[in-house]
Parts: sequence; C-alpha cells; structure tokens
Amino acid sequence: MPRARYKSLVDTFADDIRSGRLAPGTRLPTHRQLAADHGLALVTASRVYTELEAMGLVSGETGRGTFVREIALPPGQGSGQMNVAAGLLDLNFNYPSLPGQADLLRTALRQLALSGDLEALLRYQPHAGRLHERAAVARHLLNRGLTVEAEQVLVVSGAQHGLAVTLMALLKPGDVIAVDALTYSGFKVLAETLHLEILAVPVTPAGPDLQALQTLCRQRPVRAVYCMPTLHNPLGWVMEMSQREQLVSIARQHNLMLIEDAAYAFLVENPPPPLATLAPERTVYVGGLSKSIATGLRVGFIAAPPAWVKVLERTIMATTWNVPGVMSAIAVAWIEDGTVAQLEAQKRQDARARQALAAQVLKGLATISHPTSYFLWLPLAEEVRADQVAMTLQREGVSVSTAEPFAVSAHVPHALRLALGSVDMPALREALLTVRRVVGPY
Repeated sequence: MPRARYKSLVDTFADDIRSGRLAPGTRLPTHRQLAADHGLALVTASRVYTELEAMGLVSGETGRGTFVREIALPPGQGSGQMNVAAGLLDLNFNYPSLPGQADLLRTALRQLALSGDLEALLRYQPHAGRLHERAAVARHLLNRGLTVEAEQVLVVSGAQHGLAVTLMALLKPGDVIAVDALTYSGFKVLAETLHLEILAVPVTPAGPDLQALQTLCRQRPVRAVYCMPTLHNPLGWVMEMSQREQLVSIARQHNLMLIEDAAYAFLVENPPPPLATLAPERTVYVGGLSKSIATGLRVGFIAAPPAWVKVLERTIMATTWNVPGVMSAIAVAWIEDGTVAQLEAQKRQDARARQALAAQVLKGLATISHPTSYFLWLPLAEEVRADQVAMTLQREGVSVSTAEPFAVSAHVPHALRLALGSVDMPALREALLTVRRVVGPY
C-alpha cells in the first residue's frame, strides 16, 4: 500500500474519532477485517492501529479487540496525574493529612529556629545524610520489624527518589525486573525512563503468583523483583509469612535482588517481618514519610546491604547531592519525639474510618481493599469500559484513576482505583455516592 494511502487511512480514523463520528467505546474491525476491507497486508493493517494507539485514540485489548478511547479523559489518568481540575473531588491521588498538622510544622520551625547549629543546615550535607539522622531512621525502622545499622541507612528525598536511586545504582539499561501485573504506577514510569525491561507476574487475591515467577526466572534472565509485600498498591494485599519465605527462596535460587517498597507499610498493624529481615543480603528496603506525615515533606530512606551502600550514596550525590538539611532535621526531630509514631497511629484510624465509609456506600459492588488502606480497587463488569466510566465521573465532578497506569501486562483490566485519603469525610461520602450512582447501572 503506498505510504500516502496508508497515512490517509490513519488520518481518516483519527478525524472520525476526534469529531465524534466514531464514538468512544466503538469496537473497530479486527486487523484481518481491516486488511480485507482496504486491500492491505495484515502487517500494514496492524500498523494502522498501532499508530492510532500511539496517538492515544484507540486501545487494543487482548481477546476483545480494538476500541475507540474516551479522548476527553487524559491518557493514562492515574496517580501520576496530579493536576486535578479545580472543583473536582480528588479520588485519584493520595495525600492524606490530619487536622493540626500545619500547627505541628509551625512548632517544628520555631524549635528549629532556636537550635544552636542552624547555620549548619545551610551548608551541603553528607550525601547519605548525617550519621545521627541515619541512626534515628534505623531506630524508626525497628518499629517496622527491621534491624539495621545506621551505616546501612541512606536518607533520600522521598520514597520515589529512593526507588530511582536504587534502580540507577544497582541496575543497568536492559536489565529485567519482575513486577506484579498490577503495580505502583510510579515504578512503571521509573523503569521505562531508565530503559529497564519489566515483566509481569500474574496476581492472585492474596499476592503474586510465585509459581509463575519461578517459571519466569527459568525462561528469562530476571535480575530483580520489585514488590510491595506489606500493603500492595493498588490491590491492598499483605503477603503472608509463607509467601514471603517462598519469595526469598526463589530470590536465593536465582540470585535475584529484592526491591521492597514500604511506602504504605505503616498502615498495617503487626504485619509479618519485612523481606529485608528475611533476606538482608539481597533486599533494598525503600520507605518514606510522605504518606505517614505529609507529601510535601520530601524525606525518605533506603536500608541496604552494606556492600551496596557506597554505590547508592554515589547515586544520591549524582541526583540531588543530599536531602535539604532543614527537611531532614524536621523529619528526624519528629521521629525522635514520637510525632511520627503518633501520626501513623492516627492515620491508621483515619484510613479504617474511610474504608468503613466506602464499604457502606459501595455495598454490593465487588471492591478489593485492605481495612486500613487509603485506596480501594473497583473491578467493573467485563463489558464495561473503564475510560468511559472515568469520563462520566469526571463530568460529575469526581476524578478517579483507571487501571491503565498500574497495568504491566498487555491485558488491562477494566477497573477503577479510588484514593480515599485526599478529601475530608463529607466530601468523600459525596464522591463515593457519585461513584455508586455512576457505576451502579453498569
């Protein structure tokens, strides 16, 4: 097919979609049917749809076909899309806050202003953090069931920075990482940016399919596994001890590095021990204070095997040089005076109340969540398109995420991820009632 004619077909489809002549949700002809209708080679017909998908106009769904997207919805709307339009109730991104936290900051700033060594905070800090700060974080991690030396702790600018430092320091472009088929959207963005290959591990209601991971490791040169064993985002599971031990056994058998994301782990009371406790020689534990205190306090931490600390420290130097001293000083003061522990306990109660409200309002819908998490997963009926539901909710004043930003495999389930921690309780009730009304007819 001449190039001009091929491009003309792409342009015709694009015009029809943008003008509304092809409505959102319309199923397009199969690749074979498109080829037959226009006298194309099958590979050329497939290329037409590939270009339309790259333009964000259609989506191909394994076993179902190719569908026109709801283009009024931002492509990939999810927790990475923080710019929620004014007036929308935000169930898209979590930034949980409690009354009185601003007063805590005022007090902390006053105390900091009166400290004897304030001028030192204006200078460069050690790349991994000052040793007393690293020691404070190590003591904090004892509450998570993790025992590490201060020298194994590195202070970073939030958990996302901790993940970036870990990938940049310990992996190289082209390395293969196994991840859950539904996983944290920010990790997907990191892996793609750093040109790492991510392979999907099928998920079960209780955790990753570890037998499938074992098979995957036999078939491909998997270098690392990224996981959230204590409060998975977005599915809310907490892996049982037997699963953790099996995962560690697979990691040792295939010499895998384990990247343990503990961003939401503080919300779970009395969980099994971290992977970093079970396999300290191969696990990088990454956490932070964004969810337990505030997203604006960009302080996180990495706990790593001693042999990896220097290369991680060098990568912190290459990216941010060091965490701003004022931020780390406030964070450490709150760790040491019990403020962090108090806020974590209060946020567990807050998350439990929000989950109870969601269970009440969404009763009868097949939600998936943990009783003290700040999010829930809402699968939709097989014939329902999530982008259309999300667009309808947006018109009704509620911003939600589809499954697309979280999906690693070719099959993207039609589901919504609802963040419960970013609006007050009356607004949350209003937003959930809207979700119930919109999803209910489907």
